[in-house]
Amino acid sequence: MLLCSGYPGTKLLVKLSVRDVRLMVTAMRKDDMKPRAIQYAHATLRTALEHACREELLARNVAKLVRVEQPTKDDTTPPYTVAEAQAFLRAVADDRLAAMWTLILLLGLRRSEVCGLYWSDVDLDGATLRIARGVHRVNGALTALPTKTRRSTRTVPLPTLCVHALIAYRDAHDQLRADQGLAWIETGYLFTTRHGTPLEPRNLTRMFTQLCEHHGLRRIRLHDLRHSCVSLLLALGVHPRVVMEIVGHSAIEMTMNVYGHVNLDVQRRALDTLNEELTR
Repeated sequence: MLLCSGYPGTKLLVKLSVRDVRLMVTAMRKDDMKPRAIQYAHATLRTALEHACREELLARNVAKLVRVEQPTKDDTTPPYTVAEAQAFLRAVADDRLAAMWTLILLLGLRRSEVCGLYWSDVDLDGATLRIARGVHRVNGALTALPTKTRRSTRTVPLPTLCVHALIAYRDAHDQLRADQGLAWIETGYLFTTRHGTPLEPRNLTRMFTQLCEHHGLRRIRLHDLRHSCVSLLLALGVHPRVVMEIVGHSAIEMTMNVYGHVNLDVQRRALDTLNEELTR
């Protein structure tokens, strides 16, 4: 078995040492890789070596003996406020995939999840949506795979905004299918290209960036729309357990610690409430 890390080269796993892993991490730091990217690379190596240990291919996991810098959260981009979320929905209202952007923001869907939705997952009469798979590029082809975790497979209620957006999208989608005629490829996916094929998840990131630039919206990552959903729900007083079920987190700690951004306005309202109580 070989490890192809590029830092510094190819080495037999049985000959991999703690020093090799440490040198790999050091080299990535010298290349100015971000701490989170280094953390992911180290975690991937650690997991792979752990599997090799379980198969008795290795005697020990040397990656466990190397510590990497934990990324700080100070540089995390603040999610959208209520006003910014409203501006975003107005900006995408005329977009062909307006319903998709609405679902991502209001339901906190991952980009792979929204690309993996089928029409059969939508129940407009019951106002529910089932998230059961994600689309990923595997060996050069777009492939539908199970959701990220067991809890990620879920059925969530559809807010009125989502229902209206999906109805409008369904009508436009039917017209697009008719206009394309024989050029249309029926796949059953909810959100598709203009020819009916599934969307490339990476293209959603590019499309989102272009939307922000075109409409003068504050630049955040596409994944930060998911953060925005969680933060806005928590700010409205929704119980973290409910938020966890909506967005499909595997643990409530992730909902609170990773995604539960609390902006200054929310803090100010909380402290004003305390101030009023104490000065009554």
